[in-house]
Amino acid sequence: MFFVDTIEVAGLGNRSYLAGGERTAVAVDPPRDVDRVIAAAARRGVRISHVVETHVHNDYVTGGLELARLTGADYLVPAGARVSFARIPVRDGDVTALDTGLSLRALATPGHTPHHTSYVLEENGTAIAVFTGGSLLIGTVGRPDLVEPRLTEGLARAQHASARRLAAELPDETAVLPTHGFGSFCSSTQSAGGDTTIGKEKVSNEALTRDVDVFVADLLAGLDDVPAYYTHMGPANAAGPAPVDLTPPAVADAEEIAARLAVGEWVVDLRNRVAFAQGHVAGSFNFEAEGQLATYLAWLIPWGKPVTLLAESPEQLAAAQRELVRVGIDRPAAAATGGPADWLREGEAPAAFARATFADLAARSGEAVVLVDVRRASERSDGYVEGSVHIPIHALPRRLGEIPEGEVWVHCAGGMRAAIAASLLDAAGRDVVAVDDSFDEAGKAGLTVRTP
Repeated sequence: MFFVDTIEVAGLGNRSYLAGGERTAVAVDPPRDVDRVIAAAARRGVRISHVVETHVHNDYVTGGLELARLTGADYLVPAGARVSFARIPVRDGDVTALDTGLSLRALATPGHTPHHTSYVLEENGTAIAVFTGGSLLIGTVGRPDLVEPRLTEGLARAQHASARRLAAELPDETAVLPTHGFGSFCSSTQSAGGDTTIGKEKVSNEALTRDVDVFVADLLAGLDDVPAYYTHMGPANAAGPAPVDLTPPAVADAEEIAARLAVGEWVVDLRNRVAFAQGHVAGSFNFEAEGQLATYLAWLIPWGKPVTLLAESPEQLAAAQRELVRVGIDRPAAAATGGPADWLREGEAPAAFARATFADLAARSGEAVVLVDVRRASERSDGYVEGSVHIPIHALPRRLGEIPEGEVWVHCAGGMRAAIAASLLDAAGRDVVAVDDSFDEAGKAGLTVRTP
């Protein structure tokens, strides 16, 4: 008798797993907020006896070390990973007993990192599932360019070989349970999600349907920019992350918010983009709590800069704190809840900007409007509005000076990133309109959409 529970880390596009039997369980690639994993084990009535890492992660701070400390579990980390803490080194072929009839077999699958290891969950010697981390994903593989540029092509070839090893050595019915690929930028391409097996991947995964040269060429050609904060994740995980502190931050009043803005600190409004556009503290930035908060805030903010969070409720603030510690933004400098009326000094008026659709933009045909496209290069290669200026959202803070004079309309693929960009432009004093619309509507509205 066994179980496998999936622990979604939706904001980062990742998954963690808790798997075991009647008495004990293993946690695979746990998130930094380990209370979620402990709660999952409590619901099952099992003890976490083992914690395993498939690799030293480059996209988030792991909770593995802390979870092992809190539970007394054995902490298994690939032997080739260079880490600064005590752990049980895992090598290809190692078998770890979990519960009655259940075991975990290590299978070296380099490619995402040189030391990457997958773990096959076996019941009485029969493979049930394989935890593939950043190796074999759903329809794709983990990106090979996060370690060292000179290693990228070799790691891409290793990804192809590792995927084929998994397909050759495991039964078709084996469930494939990756950590990445659900929106994570650790994935070489975005997968559709859902459930999959070795058999399904054999007919749909390009690593298993294409020869190595074609696969590697396409993989390398499709790689897009890496989130800037990834630079800090690997070293943090190798050093051994500190425990998290999710207690509420110090409360900031209107005077303190103004003072923090005055010295150049970041004040981040977590409310939805509609509410922010209608009224906000001048100089604040909008990163929606319901969007990919951790990914985009960690990508854009200068690393280590103090951040003050403005939330509409204590619950929204707590959820944002939890998401941010997963990427190493540990403690907000301060926080406040409520709305602009609570965050502005007496006599101050809220700032605001307009929202629009692509149809509204088309209606402005012939007028002097600057259109800025903040999508990634890979998205723009599928089509762009003629005459638009392309500055990916993650490059916008350092490239504001490149935007021509005049009223700025800004768009992305759906509206979330356009709202972030509009808040950056608004804080910089530009007259801005956020296009809150699907890019699919651009051509339908009569705008000229071209491809490179």
